[in-house]
Amino acid sequence: MVLQHKKVAVIGAGPVGLTFARLLQQSGADISVYERDKDQHTRIKGGTLDIHHDYGQLALEKAGLLDEFYRYSRPTGERSVDQHGTLLLEDYPAEGHLYDRPEIDRNDLRKMLLEHLDPGTVCWDRRLISLEQQSNGTFFLHFENGDTAYADLVVGANGGMSNVRKLVTDAIPQYTGTIVIQGEVRQPDFQCPEFKLLCGSGNMAANAECIFFFSQTKSDGALTYYISFRKPEHWIGESGINFNDRQETILFLSSLFVNWNQVYHELFKATDEYTLLPMRRLHPEHWKPHHNITLIGDAAHVMPPFSGIGVNIGLLDALYLSENLLDESFINIDAAIQAYEEKMFIYASKAQEDGAKAEESVHSEKEFDERLRDKR
Repeated sequence: MVLQHKKVAVIGAGPVGLTFARLLQQSGADISVYERDKDQHTRIKGGTLDIHHDYGQLALEKAGLLDEFYRYSRPTGERSVDQHGTLLLEDYPAEGHLYDRPEIDRNDLRKMLLEHLDPGTVCWDRRLISLEQQSNGTFFLHFENGDTAYADLVVGANGGMSNVRKLVTDAIPQYTGTIVIQGEVRQPDFQCPEFKLLCGSGNMAANAECIFFFSQTKSDGALTYYISFRKPEHWIGESGINFNDRQETILFLSSLFVNWNQVYHELFKATDEYTLLPMRRLHPEHWKPHHNITLIGDAAHVMPPFSGIGVNIGLLDALYLSENLLDESFINIDAAIQAYEEKMFIYASKAQEDGAKAEESVHSEKEFDERLRDKR
């Protein structure tokens, strides 16, 4: 094994980084995960994740976690409605396919993965500020809290704005032309009962006026929703809207949804917290020469979420990279990394293409209507 007597550092304790750590640790690798969150109980923003049976679940199965994943996750239906609050279609996974794409809360997925790592594997409150490669090829890591660490292999799994990426490629994520506003409502049954009645207990999608709306219900009943629309990048600064201000954001959404049913406006007024998310895409190509360092997940190929495949592609990264590093046929770490990257470039590029088509589609009323007809 090329990792024998080697120290592995993973930057980022998201689902991809933790799954990768679990896959290596099963075979005795010496691995540490460094995460900027204060501790494992830090609340993770965002909705649920659907882990596909032919993508992400392959990694969880190899990690010996599939049965437990099924206990944490749940089959989820999806409603399609219109801007007037009329139910158009309700779809639920068919018997025999209930766990093809089950949903799981982000914090539940983290909890499950942490329970199957050795104590002390994850080093919390470690925001990486710099990474230096020494003349002997090892790395020296510096963290914001003053701590340092060394590693023989570094794997960047710290998301779309990864600061590990610059050692691998000069490419930076590019704005796609789409703005997403994410909202969270912690007690929708009481705060927005009419909307809760409309969306039910699963996911809900609506499309009108080139606006795409999507909501998800978490295991505790809380709601996370996303509103996406197309704008040039300079609009964010020139709009004059402070999206950190809840009332300003509500006023903006009220004007954007002026022709939509009042049930949506009830939701906006009930929202506890808003987050502005300009969508960015990074094609995994043109990487410069690098030694004993690579990227997985969004750090390697961040993509908008419209095809629902991003985390699944990241979990495939974790699976394939770990398999190579544990494969005795590779003569060294760099050979294992190179084979992984060549394979990843192909499937991640295909996912990027599919995602770009989905992003275009969900902002087109015509294509949204065609998808509804196909489902019917």
